[in-house]
Amino acid sequence: MSIRDWPVDERPREKLLKLGAAALSEAELIAILLRTGAKGRSALDVARDLLVRFKSLRGLLSAHRDAVCACAGLGPARYAALQAALELARRSSRELMEHGPALNNAQGVRDYLQLRLRDLDHELFCVLYLDNRNRVKACEELFRGTLDGATVHAREVVKQALAHQAAAVILAHNHPSGVAEPSAADKLITRRLKDALALVDIRVLDHLIVGDGVCTSFAEAGLL
Repeated sequence: MSIRDWPVDERPREKLLKLGAAALSEAELIAILLRTGAKGRSALDVARDLLVRFKSLRGLLSAHRDAVCACAGLGPARYAALQAALELARRSSRELMEHGPALNNAQGVRDYLQLRLRDLDHELFCVLYLDNRNRVKACEELFRGTLDGATVHAREVVKQALAHQAAAVILAHNHPSGVAEPSAADKLITRRLKDALALVDIRVLDHLIVGDGVCTSFAEAGLL
């Protein structure tokens, strides 16, 4: 049976318009993005199958394009729709972080960085630039790959911090392994960057490491 043949109150789109998006299940939200189903299956059937196949919403959204497009009822256009929704969530989070109140704690930053970095299969080093009231001015991805003293260049970090006229920075990177414990290389990089930035009167407020559902703070751990 097509979704169009369902009672109006049970159709995902109409349910969202009447009750709000929070009232819908993950499968119903995905069905709205998919718009139509496949042969003999509704969009909601396809959405439920995807959640089972990839074990969770996170598993679906972080899956490789080829794996998603290989599923019955999917293809490049629908994969693109799912990725567009994810990127909108990331940008909304970044906008709230950049234009919200001053950072009195790291929670807003952590939420954004976990959304941005948690599911990457490679290490990515970011710098958040703050003004003298601890408001985020910008966030940049500077280095990617295996991060060590040879790949994270203090000169580039200082150059970009000065270009953004930052009074302070927050450093961040992810561990694809999911373990957010700082390594010896992480500690060395942090010391080098802190010393280099101090020469131009820019403070390092924190270095955050994003793992699987956890974010470790150098400041909270007494490592700064």
